[in-house]
Amino acid sequence: MESVHTIKVTLKLFTKLTKSGERFQVLNLPEGTRLADVLAKQAPMDEPLIVVVNGVPEHHRDRILENEDVVALFPTMGGG
Repeated sequence: MESVHTIKVTLKLFTKLTKSGERFQVLNLPEGTRLADVLAKQAPMDEPLIVVVNGVPEHHRDRILENEDVVALFPTMGGG
């Protein structure tokens, strides 16, 4: 039987995206997990987000995450 390899990804949530005050979460995910998979489980679908992976803005939701990646989610801000 083939074992499933996992990766560890740190998720950072900012401002109103934090759940019960938790700003950081370490996720154990199956190898091959896409950024879109994490967003579908962790972020509100109706909320436009700024997504940063390892300090670089990421626009490709099909990006395959790697072990030790850091994903930061920021809500967009508006004002005048």
